[in-house]
Amino acid sequence: MNKIKKYISQFNPIVWVLLIGTVLTRASSFMTLPFLSIYLYRHLDLSPLIIGFTVGISPLMGTVGGFIGGHLSDRFGRKPIMLTALFTLALVYYGFTIANEQIWFILLNALNGLCTSFFEPTSQALMSDLTEKTKRMRVYSLRYTAINIGASVGPLLGAYFANTSAKVSFAITGSTYLLYATVLSWLMKKLVISKETAREKRVSATDSFKIIKSDRAFRYLLLGIILINIGYAQMDSTLPQFLEKSVEDGVVIFSVLLTINAFMVIFLQMPISHLVEKISLMQGMIFGAVFMVAGLIGFSFINGWMTAILAMGLLTIGEILIFPANSMMVDNLAPEHLRGTYFGASQFRKIGNFLGPIIGGYFLGHISGQFMFWIISIVSLSSIIFFTAGHRTFLKTTTIEAES
Repeated sequence: MNKIKKYISQFNPIVWVLLIGTVLTRASSFMTLPFLSIYLYRHLDLSPLIIGFTVGISPLMGTVGGFIGGHLSDRFGRKPIMLTALFTLALVYYGFTIANEQIWFILLNALNGLCTSFFEPTSQALMSDLTEKTKRMRVYSLRYTAINIGASVGPLLGAYFANTSAKVSFAITGSTYLLYATVLSWLMKKLVISKETAREKRVSATDSFKIIKSDRAFRYLLLGIILINIGYAQMDSTLPQFLEKSVEDGVVIFSVLLTINAFMVIFLQMPISHLVEKISLMQGMIFGAVFMVAGLIGFSFINGWMTAILAMGLLTIGEILIFPANSMMVDNLAPEHLRGTYFGASQFRKIGNFLGPIIGGYFLGHISGQFMFWIISIVSLSSIIFFTAGHRTFLKTTTIEAES
């Protein structure tokens, strides 16, 4: 019992509130968004390319909103940005329940991406603000685990609602975001945030952009993770369509794969994170890229349950290695007073989530799904070039600063 209390007490209470909220909201969103492409395919009879654009518009807006939201949180505080985003997200999902035309799904999913890009970097920056530097990798790993605890439940419910009433799942998700926003608003009044931002060091949005523009290591990191996300985005866009067309009970297999993905992250995230601490962050990301590419190639050979599970297992190990390490790399690169801005700018990685469904949807509509996954695999594998270049630039810059 004392060990549990000691473990809990190492993080600020508001960090635990955000982690619990992450579990609940991700469970709801994973119940809906991964099945959005199937819903559009079945009910609106759209082409794979149009479905890819509709799904991809959310991360596209995220690339715009992330930088703005992160900068605003540095200037005006984390609380107002986070709460505004959460309440708006509730309205977005309620909007999905009454939408019946393609344009409304595009607009609502665009707003979904914008608000998510406001909330995610701001909440990450707040977690970092309230956590000792030596424990931040642990926090990012816990956050990623929390995401996947929600993801382990959501897809199973989503598969049920996809075959009964998808609109009910939209309503449940909207209600979850509304509850989270309400509770968080109340708790943030009760819990004192002793360290939010270095207000005396505020800079304008233009100056923030110039600072990030001059950070070559950060740019290389972004380019690498964009290429990774082009591949990872196939899991929610082309993979369900591929399984629906080529494998019996494709929707059921897809939902189980998402659950396997989530459970693997839950049980393997912390052990793998401890192993990664013994090597450099960049080495972990390179190994992760290799595993993820192996998983994508595996998707092209799916002909039943065993090949599907094996491919998803390889891809999952890859994401466990890459994504928390990426957050820690952004944290290492960010100046103290620009942490929100850097985490916001890191949302530009969602360009990959936007391009991935469109590129994958185009190839899925014109060539076989197998060749599509091979092409995407080559694109994602090239991320290693940028990860390596970013790591070298970071070490060189750190050495020069230390000598000066």
